[in-house]
Amino acid sequence: MTEYPFSRRLMSLAYGASLVLMVGYASWLYGLGNYRHLLIPTFVTLLLLAALLVHLGQGFKGYIPQLLLLSATYLTAFNALYHPPHVSPIWLGLPTVSAFLLLPLWAALLITGILGPLIWFFIFHPGLQAPFLLGYVTLILLLALPRWEHGRRGALLRATDPNDCQCNAYNIDTLKERLYNEFQRAAMLNKRLAVLVIHLPQLDMAEEQFGHRAKNALLDTLCNEVHGRCRDHDLLGRAGEAAFWLVLPDTSESGALLVRERLQHALSQCVLVETGQLESRIAACLPHKESFERYVQRLNARAKSLANG
Repeated sequence: MTEYPFSRRLMSLAYGASLVLMVGYASWLYGLGNYRHLLIPTFVTLLLLAALLVHLGQGFKGYIPQLLLLSATYLTAFNALYHPPHVSPIWLGLPTVSAFLLLPLWAALLITGILGPLIWFFIFHPGLQAPFLLGYVTLILLLALPRWEHGRRGALLRATDPNDCQCNAYNIDTLKERLYNEFQRAAMLNKRLAVLVIHLPQLDMAEEQFGHRAKNALLDTLCNEVHGRCRDHDLLGRAGEAAFWLVLPDTSESGALLVRERLQHALSQCVLVETGQLESRIAACLPHKESFERYVQRLNARAKSLANG
């Protein structure tokens, strides 16, 4: 349901941690004998357990456990805000942040823009409080800005081949333009820059042997693994039929080597139906005191050497 989904392991950790916290909170209320306030935490515990089981189960859409988790956060905030006289508005931050993490941007804006003021102003505090309203709007804008920027960047991404548009990689012209900008920025501001040259040997023969679907599966797997493990401002682009450049701004040689090892390990764990275990060859290439044209030549030479094994 999210536009840039989190890894399955991270979401499993989030569901499990939420369940443990709510079980601990419900047990604490039970130990204090506060049975009047135990109903909602107990129900939220069951809701979180259902979310975890659905997430771990097979054949379910990813948005179902996310909606359950979001509903649990709203119920938790509602339960906390329902106990005057000392009600802290900070509780509204929990479902607001969760909405922007778990929902697409438009859905998060719609829900937080309606449910937040509805819960606070019309149910708990009928009087309109200008400072709180300003703070709430500011929080929404701060949470929406990174999502909007991420979506704006994603709208610029496309593959060289229109049939490969599912692969979120810059084409060669856009890639060189963005790399040139980073190259000039690194030279002028004395910043670090690194590029990983990636070659997929199976991509050369995937379409011929297994069809276009297998080729798209390879491209999508590469893009998903890169985007899931790299920073938002790292740039992935397709530099050839089976060659890719991963531009890493503000990255030293040691940092680039760490990214290479992490990415190569992640790709080696990917097994596709048609081609089997995904093979990748990755090399780091850092600019020296040279022209941009010379640097591009070295990148192309490194890609050719990887293709030749």
